Amino acid sequence: MRRLLSWKKKKQGLRICWVNPQYAHTKPAAHAAGFYLQYATMNTPYILVLFYSRGGHTQRLAELIAQGIESVGGIEARLRTVPPVAAQTTTALPPIPPTGAPYATNDDLKNCSGLAMGSPTHFGNMAAPLKHFLDQTSGLWLGGGLIGKPASAFTSTGSLHGGQEMTLFTMMVPLMHHGMVMVGLPYDNSELMGTRSGGTPYGASHFAGLNNDLVISDSEKKLAVAQGQHLARIALKLR
Repeated sequence: MRRLLSWKKKKQGLRICWVNPQYAHTKPAAHAAGFYLQYATMNTPYILVLFYSRGGHTQRLAELIAQGIESVGGIEARLRTVPPVAAQTTTALPPIPPTGAPYATNDDLKNCSGLAMGSPTHFGNMAAPLKHFLDQTSGLWLGGGLIGKPASAFTSTGSLHGGQEMTLFTMMVPLMHHGMVMVGLPYDNSELMGTRSGGTPYGASHFAGLNNDLVISDSEKKLAVAQGQHLARIALKLR
């Protein structure tokens, strides 16, 4: 048994986070736990929801996708983030960030039944910290550890045509090199036909505005939850 930290936020649904037991007593872990602790076995399949977020919007999409995953029986969501990177680093980062989801490890990726990966767009591509994490997964690639597992992408941009679809596609490229099966958003989600903000058939997205002050719209929320549900159902079928 390993400790599963999960928490509910008002009107935001369920968010899941795994923490190594040796850190479970620490202040960051207690902060991450939020409202209550529960336990789960390592045998339960999970979708890794991996994201990088600066303004909080990509993180919110990740939480909504996790909510969708959790609504499908037989599978769980594991929220993970990645640390920032810099050309020069003078201090070591703590093993667990002071707030929010823990940092991802290669084992999180290796043992997942599926992957939802999200990043704000940086010139039509994923942010450097997420790319840095993926650049360290060559061992998984050599061993074929991700072949046949489903994966999807999500993003947030400051402008409506700021590269949402291009970012989703470029995030898919390294996952395809890993042999993962790409999963989009089917058009039986009617919000795809009527959205005036984010939301694409290639993955959930959010239009945050130039000042990063636009809240996630109802259609964006529904599409993010639907993406989690769709990915979870496919992951269960492929197991």
